[in-house]
Amino acid sequence: MANAVARHEIDPNVVGLSLNDIAAKYTARFKERPANWNAYADAAFEGWKRARYQFIGNTNGGTETGVIPQGGLTLSIMEVPPGQGNAAHTHEVEEVFFVLKGQLTVFFETEDGERLETLLNEWDCASCPRGVIHGYQNNTKETIFMQVMLGKSGKTELLGYADPKLFEHRGAHLKQA
Repeated sequence: MANAVARHEIDPNVVGLSLNDIAAKYTARFKERPANWNAYADAAFEGWKRARYQFIGNTNGGTETGVIPQGGLTLSIMEVPPGQGNAAHTHEVEEVFFVLKGQLTVFFETEDGERLETLLNEWDCASCPRGVIHGYQNNTKETIFMQVMLGKSGKTELLGYADPKLFEHRGAHLKQA
């Protein structure tokens, strides 16, 4: 059998690592992910309670351990109980919602108060461009699970909550952790 040829430069973070080391460092299993119900400042309030299971990188100042190192994106799974969601917010990068189980209402807003909601079913996806106010809500009677991916920027910032009071206290959950 002929040798394989890598067509792109190898990531400097894995140079010299064995395949076993690479597989161990870049594999994360759901059963080993703790549910973080305090991952976001707004998650302390009724209507916005949700758990994050972090897989790649740490977002929003996250302190989860055992995550795959961030390359070009972060990835987490969100568990959203009935009647819960998140507050309207922005990011400095694109955010993608991909519904794994259940039905999710995603919204986009303008600063003038215009709001558009769209319903995502299982295996549907919405991409929220950077700087666009957005969020989601579980309006069903079932817990939903969704994948959330964020692009990489120079510095991962905390959520840019549209509500001034939430924005002012957006790092409070990190002080309590």
